[in-house]
Amino acid sequence: MSTQGLSATDALTKAPTQADVARVAQVSRATVSYVLSGRRGGPISVAEETRQRVLRAAEQLGYQPNAAAQTLRLRSSRSIGVTIFDLNNPHSWQIVRGVDQEAKAQGYSLLLISTIMNAERERESVRELLRRRIDGLILTQTHHNQLKKEFQILSRQHSAVVLLGNQTEDLPDLDTVTPGHGDGAVQMMQHLLELGHRRIGFVFGVAAKPLGSERMAAYCRLLHNAGVAPDESLVEYCGVTIADGYEAALRLLQCRPRPTAILVINDLLAIGVLHAAAEQGLRVPADISVAGFDDIDMAPYLNPALTTIRVNAEEVGCMAVRLILDRVRTPDRPPQHVCVPARLIQRDSTGPAP
Repeated sequence: MSTQGLSATDALTKAPTQADVARVAQVSRATVSYVLSGRRGGPISVAEETRQRVLRAAEQLGYQPNAAAQTLRLRSSRSIGVTIFDLNNPHSWQIVRGVDQEAKAQGYSLLLISTIMNAERERESVRELLRRRIDGLILTQTHHNQLKKEFQILSRQHSAVVLLGNQTEDLPDLDTVTPGHGDGAVQMMQHLLELGHRRIGFVFGVAAKPLGSERMAAYCRLLHNAGVAPDESLVEYCGVTIADGYEAALRLLQCRPRPTAILVINDLLAIGVLHAAAEQGLRVPADISVAGFDDIDMAPYLNPALTTIRVNAEEVGCMAVRLILDRVRTPDRPPQHVCVPARLIQRDSTGPAP
């Protein structure tokens, strides 16, 4: 195929344009624009042979459409932004996996930014996504109450916002996807209480307390219902790494009397708790039970296999994308709130109270 008007050197040193594709395919630039936009029928008729010639020329030259120009022309970037608050937690990546699968299935790309659970970083991340004129934003419930101005800009740009977490009074108009962690915590506490545990420690390792507030509430409520006064000395607040979970567990294991079970805010921290128990010569679950949340991929392969609460993280991500696209198509519909249910997964790390 001839490359009229475009030398080999040019092809290697500059990004090819639609004009270059037109020269190679020997058609008008308008025809190239029409074919590459994916349109068919309408006021312009392009023969199939011509369409294939344009597509071959574009592939030969490595032509890529200008995303910024497309966004201005179509008023859509075909992209969805996602803020991820903890790069270390496999559960976060399970959610992103669901977002990515559903977005790609719907012809959208994904823009991923880590906020490292910092309020200012979260604000800057959202502003960066605003500059890209995304079609929607999926935001984890952390410091969202400080982003009202950014949400107003997104609204003016006709971009949708979905919050992963509970609906809040300060932002009542946002669509939400809520993992059923509150109900999951009830299931887990009932499980531990039925095993005879009454002295239950809680490793609460989140940077923003709203992320685990429903689990804390269930923990306190179920203890109270069982006639056990919640003991503040059995709740250890810590950071979000395995090492933080390990240190928090060591502090709990120094309590006298020692807890007979430890509930952990997520499976990642539970790995540190299991290690601390083994280091102290304690058998799990004969001497102490350990339970987590999330059912990350490695949970069944820990030693012992971890009892946990499963909320289908990929379904959380998929549902968030569906709500984004529903809002894009129907901007004026009432706020939608979806809850993804939780389920107790009983494995080997919990047993009768010693």
